[in-house]
Amino acid sequence: MILETERLYLREMKQSDFNSLCKILQDEDTMYAYEGAFSDDEVQEWLDRQIRRYQKREFGLRAVILKETDEMIGQCGLTMQPWKDEEVLEIGYLFERSHWHKGYATEAARACKQYAFEVLKANKVCSIIRDTNIASQNVAIRNGMTKTDMWVKHYRGVDMPHYRYVVHR
Repeated sequence: MILETERLYLREMKQSDFNSLCKILQDEDTMYAYEGAFSDDEVQEWLDRQIRRYQKREFGLRAVILKETDEMIGQCGLTMQPWKDEEVLEIGYLFERSHWHKGYATEAARACKQYAFEVLKANKVCSIIRDTNIASQNVAIRNGMTKTDMWVKHYRGVDMPHYRYVVHR
């Protein structure tokens, strides 16, 4: 599956995207909501997890390609994520810092929402966002989502409050 928007297309990530993924996941400022940058091994684990997701469910985080330059500038897609005592369909997004504040995350997230509703026939989709990540919360709001609840996740040795933003079909 390839999703296409006015300025972007989203495709499955592959091993050759490793260096582009490192630009995102190894940037301290980009990864503040994850408590710091990833090692090479953690980036590879992340990439391998996406590839397994494609095989299992035919969706996962996708490489976001800027049409104008044909470069990978981020990742956005649908994943199943734990939330309290259930598994929920989530739109996740994470972009290279040099491409922030240009509307790419919102554009890609809207395409994923449309895919979830029209192709997967989902009744609702959410974005799970750390309480300190105001920029990502704003993307969720621009994607028509409303903050519904909060849960503390434990990740990398830290308790991290997260909000769930939800939109219904």
